[in-house]
Amino acid sequence: MWVAISTGGVYRSDDGGQSWRPRNHGARADFLPDKQPEFGQCVHKVVLQSTRTDRLFLQNHWGLYRSDDGGDSWQDVAHGVPSDFGFAMAAHPHDADTGYIVPLESDEFRCTPGGRLRVYRTRDAGRSWQGMTRGLPQKDAFETVLRDALATDSLPKAGVYFGTRSGRVYASADEGSSWHAVAESLPPVVCVKAAVVAGRRNMRAPARRADGGGRPHPGASPAPGRGSGRGTARRVRGDGRRPARGPVDAPSPTA
Repeated sequence: MWVAISTGGVYRSDDGGQSWRPRNHGARADFLPDKQPEFGQCVHKVVLQSTRTDRLFLQNHWGLYRSDDGGDSWQDVAHGVPSDFGFAMAAHPHDADTGYIVPLESDEFRCTPGGRLRVYRTRDAGRSWQGMTRGLPQKDAFETVLRDALATDSLPKAGVYFGTRSGRVYASADEGSSWHAVAESLPPVVCVKAAVVAGRRNMRAPARRADGGGRPHPGASPAPGRGSGRGTARRVRGDGRRPARGPVDAPSPTA
């Protein structure tokens, strides 16, 4: 087991929690006289890769790291990011080399750099990062994404989701390549979680237009066609409201 403690660092137990040892070798603490202490680092987020349990990603107060040995040592992977300060971090559910972060400018100005809302994705275990911008505001978007407000689902083509302190929630159905807003005008979003509901009986009918038209709301995601045999579906609306309730036995291709 691993625990992350702000101003304490990462600790690991190999005996079911009976004893704990610090695991911070290679992670710096610029705010302390000793820049490489055994413990005392300010952890913001640590995530475990589910398909490779010795790989972790770490976002510190200052610093972005990867471990390939269960936390015994950490490598700096802040390559090509506008800042190595931030809170949010998420791991891809199936690809051990893919992860996501939302960098913030600094601890003095905890907003997205330059007023551009970008989710940074790595597909080579942190050797490089690319800013994903399609569908996200790139002007006057001084947003903050907190440590638990970025998440992925477990679908084969993973969905990625995040919320902001200004009350917006964004979703990507293509592993972060493009985004759309699914909710706005909420209170500050501090936590986002994603779940996949399997089975047709649990699928919800998409909400229809208020004018009674037969087409779905433009924010509704496509559902599998009749007889497709797929057992999972995303249900989101662009205006953030709940979809209409009611089971769907055989959704049409346009549902």
